[in-house]
Amino acid sequence: MVDLVSRLRAAGCVFAEDEAAILESAAESPEHLERMAARRVDGEPLEYIVGYADFRGLRIAVATGVFVPRQRTGFLVECAIDRIRPSEVLLDLCCGAGAIGAAVAAAVPGIELHASDIDPIAVDCARANLPATASTYVGDLFSPLPAGLAGRIQVLTANVPYVPRDEIDMMPPEARLHERPSALDGGDDGLDVLRQVAASAPSWLRPCGHLLVETSEAQAPTAIEIMRSAGLTASAHESEDLFATVVIGTRGPAQT
Repeated sequence: MVDLVSRLRAAGCVFAEDEAAILESAAESPEHLERMAARRVDGEPLEYIVGYADFRGLRIAVATGVFVPRQRTGFLVECAIDRIRPSEVLLDLCCGAGAIGAAVAAAVPGIELHASDIDPIAVDCARANLPATASTYVGDLFSPLPAGLAGRIQVLTANVPYVPRDEIDMMPPEARLHERPSALDGGDDGLDVLRQVAASAPSWLRPCGHLLVETSEAQAPTAIEIMRSAGLTASAHESEDLFATVVIGTRGPAQT
């Protein structure tokens, strides 16, 4: 254990003790542990090596290349939980491995859950992580969704890629070298995909339904303007504990 911690620390692993414990618990033999340790020292994300990520008390299965859920996204989950009740519809767009939908469903049993992503491997992971009652789809943003969802969604979570393209090279190598570029690249200002989502969201949300997205603190004012231009009321919310920013857009009530 001491030797493994030292090797991981020397390789730049900030939480070397925790990672060593995870690797040891996942190892089926000393030889298996050595293979996993070598992969980690070589820079491969821990989550790909053991096949899961811990997220809000859940073990989320992840495959190589699939976006690894970040702990800060727990704040987006908290915001979603506060805005949905049993029997209401949650759509987890750009769902990746399905961590957001799984966490909301665990906290609010009985929601009607839908999840979609352009990456079929990510959707395979989501199917393994979400309740059996969830519906999953493969395709670009809203394109694979059934028409019957239009106007019914109470909460639309969309953890879209929001890294500005010229900042990807500054990301930690675990992300920029191992996760798919499509899960990171948000265009010139990082908000290109958000623009697409916000433009279509009002027709999918029910009256007083909510669109929730994660952004950086610096991007939040522009994200708010994007949502307002799409006809949503919008505001930014911060979590100092998780260093997270969530922008929430709300469709107005039905006209009478």
